[in-house]
Amino acid sequence: MPPPKPIAKDKQQVAAPLDEDVEDQDDADSEAAQTLTDTESSENPDADVADAAADQVTPERPKTPEWVTLGSMDPKSGYSMMVTLNSRGGAIERIELVQREEGNGKLKYRRVDVRSGYMGYFAASTAESVDGVRVNVVAPGTPAQIAGLQVGDIITKIHGKPIVRRNDIDIALAETKPGESVKVEMLRRSDAATSSEAADDSLTPQTVTVQLSEHPLDLIRLARDGGADQVIGNQSELSCLLTLAQVNRKGIMVGDEAIKGITDPATLVWTIEKANKSAADALSDVDELSFRLKLSSDDLDKAKGQPLELVRSYRLPKASYVIDMGIEIENKGDQPQDLAYRLFGPNGLTLEGWWYSNKISPNFSGAAARDIVYTSVANRHELLSGYDLLKLAKKQPEDPDQSIYSPDSDISTQALKYVAVDAQYFVTAYLPEAGKKAFTDLQRVSAGIVADADEIPRHKERAVNTTFYLTSNVSTVKPGESLSQTLRLFAGPKDPDVVEEYGLGDTIYYGWFSPFARLLASVLHIIGGVIGNYAVAIILLTVLVRGLMFPLSRKAAINAQRMQELAPELKKISEKYKDDMEGRLKAQRELQARVGFNPMAGCLPMFLQLPIFIGLYRALSVDIELRQKAVSSATSWASNLAGPDMAAYWGDWMWDYLSGRGTGWLGPYFNVLPVFVVGLFLLQQKMFMPPATDEQTAMTQKMMNIMTLMMGLFFFRVPAGLCIYFITSSLWGICERILVKKTLPDKKHFDLGVIDGTAVPTEKKDKPLTLADRIRN
Repeated sequence: MPPPKPIAKDKQQVAAPLDEDVEDQDDADSEAAQTLTDTESSENPDADVADAAADQVTPERPKTPEWVTLGSMDPKSGYSMMVTLNSRGGAIERIELVQREEGNGKLKYRRVDVRSGYMGYFAASTAESVDGVRVNVVAPGTPAQIAGLQVGDIITKIHGKPIVRRNDIDIALAETKPGESVKVEMLRRSDAATSSEAADDSLTPQTVTVQLSEHPLDLIRLARDGGADQVIGNQSELSCLLTLAQVNRKGIMVGDEAIKGITDPATLVWTIEKANKSAADALSDVDELSFRLKLSSDDLDKAKGQPLELVRSYRLPKASYVIDMGIEIENKGDQPQDLAYRLFGPNGLTLEGWWYSNKISPNFSGAAARDIVYTSVANRHELLSGYDLLKLAKKQPEDPDQSIYSPDSDISTQALKYVAVDAQYFVTAYLPEAGKKAFTDLQRVSAGIVADADEIPRHKERAVNTTFYLTSNVSTVKPGESLSQTLRLFAGPKDPDVVEEYGLGDTIYYGWFSPFARLLASVLHIIGGVIGNYAVAIILLTVLVRGLMFPLSRKAAINAQRMQELAPELKKISEKYKDDMEGRLKAQRELQARVGFNPMAGCLPMFLQLPIFIGLYRALSVDIELRQKAVSSATSWASNLAGPDMAAYWGDWMWDYLSGRGTGWLGPYFNVLPVFVVGLFLLQQKMFMPPATDEQTAMTQKMMNIMTLMMGLFFFRVPAGLCIYFITSSLWGICERILVKKTLPDKKHFDLGVIDGTAVPTEKKDKPLTLADRIRN
C-alpha cells in the first residue's frame, strides 16, 4: 500500500514517515492552527440557483486541521478508551485504553515499556513565533486537563527543562514517576487577542502544576510517537482513512492509493460536527461526532463526476472497546453516479515488546509483531505475516498489496466475519455492524505495509507497520440518495471473555495442545484470583502439574534403572554383532523378551507429559493476564510477568550487537531471572549426569554444558513469568530426582542368570506389601 502519501511527498498530508521533516510540517500546520478561523462558505438561503452554481466550483474548506477526543480518562466517566481524531481525513490518530482495575482504580492496561509519568496527548507541534510547542488537543480527564491546560497553549518548559520540539516533552518526563507533580511553564493567548495581533503582544506567561498519572496504553499511535520501539522505515499514517474508490468509470488503479486526477478526500481537512450536549445528554452512555466534506464538480472533473457530500460518523459507547463507524456519500448532483469507497484499516498498533515477544503463528512461517488476520464464513482463521507482506512489497513495489479476496474469489470467501491487525496481546479489527454475521457488500479486501520497504532494517523486519483496506461494491446512486455503510472498529485486549463476545476468539492462538493450554490458563486465573499474586500462582500451578506427573516420572526412573542393569549385556551384544545390524537387533529383542523388559515403557510417561508441559508453556506465553502483573508490588523490578524482568538498563553503553532492540542477542536490559534458569540447568547436569567412562562421553558432556550456556542467550529475553516457571520446574526436578532415587527398589530387577540366559524367571509369590513397598510400586 500504504494509504495516502506521507507528508514528505505531499504537504497536505498530516501523516508522514518518521524523519526530521515531520517536525517542519507540523510547525507549519500547527502554527496556522493558532489562528484558526471559520473558512466555510457563508450561507445564502435566498438563492437556490447560487447554491447549485457553488456546487460546481471548489468550496472553501478549513485550511488547518483540528483535533478532537471521544471518551475520557476520568475514572468516573466509565469509558474504556479515549479516541483522538484528526479533521484532516476525518480519521483516527490515536486510541488509548483507559479502563480501570476494580478495587484499586489503576489502569488495567498501561504502557509497560515506560515507567515515567503521563500528562496527556497533545498532538503537539513546534510553535513558529516563540520557542515552544503548541497544544492542539487536551483530552478530558487527563492530568493536563485537570491542571488547566488548553488548546492553543504553548508549552515552553517542563520541570525547568526547555521544550522546543514535541519529543522534548517525553524527554522532560523521562525521569518522572506516576504520582509526582511537575511545573509546566507556558504561554497563553489572551481572550481579547485576535489573529491579526502580534504573537508577543497577545501571549501571557503562565505556570501550572500537573500531577502525573500512569501512562495509558496507546494502542494505536503514529509511528513517530513510538519512542524507543520505533523502527526507521515505518511511516506515520492516520488510521481508518477514507477515499473514493470509483467515480463513474474512473477508479483506483493497481498500486495506486487514490483515483488519479481528482481531489482525494483523505488529504483534505473535513468540518467537525460535534453535537452540543445538554446537562442531561452529558450523562448519556455514548460520545459521538461526525465529519463532513463537500466535493464539487471541479474536484471530480477528471472522473466527470457531479458534486458529492461525504459524512463520517464515530460513536463511542461507555465501557466498550468498540467504535461504531458510519460512512455516507450523498449524490448532490442531478444525474445518477456510480460510486464506491475505499476504507483503510487501523495501523500503528502498539509495538510493545516486539523485540522479546514470542508470538505463535498458525502457519509454518513465523509471525511478526503485527500481522493481518481474518476469517470468512467459509474459511478458518487465517494469518498474513508482516514478514510476508514486507517481502511482497520489496519484490513487487508496483503492486505491493496482498489480496485477501477480490471479485474473482469464490463467493463463499467474500462473506468476511472480521479482518484485523493482530499483535501479541491486542487486536484492532473491522467487524460488521451489530446484528450481522459478516460483510457481504465488499468488492475487494487487501493487506499491505505502511512503510518504506527498503528502509526497514533487516533485523527489525518483524516490527514493520501493517494495515489493510476494504473496497465497497460499486453502487449506482441517484440524485439526492446516498451510498451508506455502517461497521464497527474493535480496539482492545485479547482477553478471552472480551474477544469471544465479538467473534474474535480465534485471535488467541495457543498452537498445538490448545485444550491443555486453555485448561491450565483457566486454573492459573483461579489460583491468581485467590492468591492475588500471579508470580506465586505460576509457582503453585507448576508444583501442581509436576506433582500430578510424579507417578509417571517415577515409572520412567524405574525403567531407566532397569535399562541400566541391562546395559553391560547390551554392550556385549553390540560388540559381538558389530558388523551385523540384523543379528544385533535380533539378539537385543531376545534379551528383552527373556527378562520381560519393554524399552518403550519408559517413553510412554514422557509422551503423556509432553502435551501438558507444552500446554503450560503456551498458556504462560499467550495469557494476557500476566501482562503488567508484578512479582511484588513493593518493587518495580519484574513489574510485567509477560516481559523480561528488566533489572537494569544497559542499552546506553552496551555494544548494540548485544543490546540492540531486534539486533541484539540480549536486549537493552540486564535480566536476573534467566541467569538463575541457566544456573539451575547446569546444576542439574552436574548433579545427575553420570561420570564419563571414556573420552567420547567426556566430550559429549562438555558439549552439553556449552549448549546450555548458549541456550542462555536465547533465554535472556524470555518473559519473567516463563522464567519463574522454569526455575520452579527445575527445582522440582532436582527434588524429584532425589526423592525418586530414595523410593526406587534396592535389589536388582533381573536375576543375573536370566540375563545370561542360564536361568528362567521365577514366579513371584504373593505376600503382604509393606508401606515402603506400596510407595515403591
